[in-house]
Parts: sequence; structure tokens; C-alpha cells
Amino acid sequence: MDLIALDEPTDAQIRQWHAVLTAVHAADPAGEPPPEAEHTAARLLGAEQGSRQRLWAAAEDGRMVAVAALRLPGAPGAARPGEIDIQVRPGNRRAGVGRRLLTVAADALRADGRPSVIAQVLAGTPAVPFLEAHGFQCVLTLQGLLLRLAEVPPGRIEELVAAGPAGYELVRWRGVVPDGYAEALARAKHAMADLAEYEGAPWDAGRVREMGELVAKRGDELYTVAAVRDGTIAGFTEVVASAGMPGRAAQYDTAVVPEHRGRRLGIWVKAAMLRWLAVERPDVHEIETDNAGDNVHMLAVNEELGFRRLRESREYQASAADLP
Repeated sequence: MDLIALDEPTDAQIRQWHAVLTAVHAADPAGEPPPEAEHTAARLLGAEQGSRQRLWAAAEDGRMVAVAALRLPGAPGAARPGEIDIQVRPGNRRAGVGRRLLTVAADALRADGRPSVIAQVLAGTPAVPFLEAHGFQCVLTLQGLLLRLAEVPPGRIEELVAAGPAGYELVRWRGVVPDGYAEALARAKHAMADLAEYEGAPWDAGRVREMGELVAKRGDELYTVAAVRDGTIAGFTEVVASAGMPGRAAQYDTAVVPEHRGRRLGIWVKAAMLRWLAVERPDVHEIETDNAGDNVHMLAVNEELGFRRLRESREYQASAADLP
């Protein structure tokens, strides 16, 4: 079996990579739509802004049987962990091909001066024992939820928006955060403690702009609604409509600053987002999200809006020194 580094993947290699993803999805769909060929191509042909990527494939008789992508955010030696994604065709698992790809990626990770790497996988799939057997530890459990907008009772969203707390105003923007709110949004993102222990990078104005720019670069659209008081963002929510997943948008971050909690700001900004999307993006029929399993409050907010449990996934982390 050959291992191939794909520094500049060809059209034929992109098609084969996508075929691997399609085969994996067929075995472990977990309620997800099948991968779109255009989305696969966009991902392989350009790293997200502010990061670099390394790509490898394992091929047998000219046919790809497994693929690996390593994302390296920031400059070499940055404290932020790398992000690894390894996909193996169901018929080629338990043959050592995943380990071979992980070993190559681990060498690249260490050469880049990274302290660690993270991976997100579906619970109950073969990826879980694979990671645990190769030095990874679970650092976060995520509940995957789905909201079908057609199932929201008529008038419910307007009712929730109208019930917003006094003293706050709703502000919204599309794309990169406006300069006047960049610092405030960065401070609000510090309210999300779920990833802080292993994400390795603080939020600042530059990073929140970078996130908006990379979403736009891959052809997706970022929508943000914030609850503002005295010029400060007290809470916010973000949704991304992806060109590669028609009909379904993805919930990104939602957070309420600690001193403003207990006033139903979370459900208020989320309801305002749904009202906005109904006008701005009538093509969106579903919204998916992941919640930390121990974030009882946000799970309750989403379930009150009508989100239903779809899947469970896990975030794993491994020290670069512990990898094969």
C-alpha cells in the first residue's frame, strides 16, 4: 500500500478523496447529509485563512482507501493544537492503514512545533477505539442537535423575540464582525469555557475577524446576532449557511457573558436569528448544532426552541510526544 502526500491534489485525486468520504458516510451517517463534492474540493484546494494544511492518502492498486488531513492554525510553533481528520473505507479498517497515516501526520505535527493535536469523531464508531489506542484522551462530549424549521409552531419565534429583556438591544451583522464590535465580541467569546482548556489560543479582535474571513473564503455565509447593553455585547449567537450543505445551516458559537446570565438572553438572540434567517435565507430548512454534554443550560435553551437530539460526538486530544 502506498502513502501519497497531496501537496497539490489533482481533480482525479479530489474525486477519489470524496469517494472515501462517501463510503465512510454510508457506514456511519448519524443523521448527516452526504458530503458534497464541491465542498470536498474547496476544502482540499485551499486551507482556511490563518492556517496551513497537510494532506495524505493511502492507495492500493491506484485506489484511495484512506485519507488524512492535518490542519495547522497559525504560524509554525504556535501554541494552538493541530487538528487531525483520518477517514478509512469500512472494508479497509483494522489493517494498520489508519495508524500509518497517523504516524505520518504526527511527524508533520512535531516538525511544525505543535504541542498537541485534537480530533472530533462520532461516538460509537470505530474511530473511538482507534484514537484511544493511539494516545488520545476524550476532553469533551458533544450532543448533536437538529432543528427542523417547519416544525416550529407558528408565532413561537415572534413571541420569544417580543419577550426580550428590557435594557438590551439586538444588533446583527453578516460576514466579518464590524470594527466597532470586534473587541466586544472577543470578550464575549471568553464566556465559552468548554474548549478553553485545550484550544490553546485566546480570543481577540484579530481572531474573531479571522474566523469571519475564513468562513467567507470557503464560500459560506456567517450571520451573527448580539444582545448589546451600553455598547457591550452581553450575549451572541452565530449561524453559518454552507454552500456545501444546501438546506441546512450550522450553529456556530452561542454565549452569554456571566454577569448577564439568568435573563434569557440566549434564547432571545437565537430566536432573533431564526426570525432573520426566515427572511434572509428562506432556503435554510434545518439548523444543526453541537452542545457540550455538561452544558445543561444551553441544551435546555435549544430544546425549548425545538432542537432534537441527533447524535453524540467526542473531542479527543493527544500530546504530540505520545503519538506513534
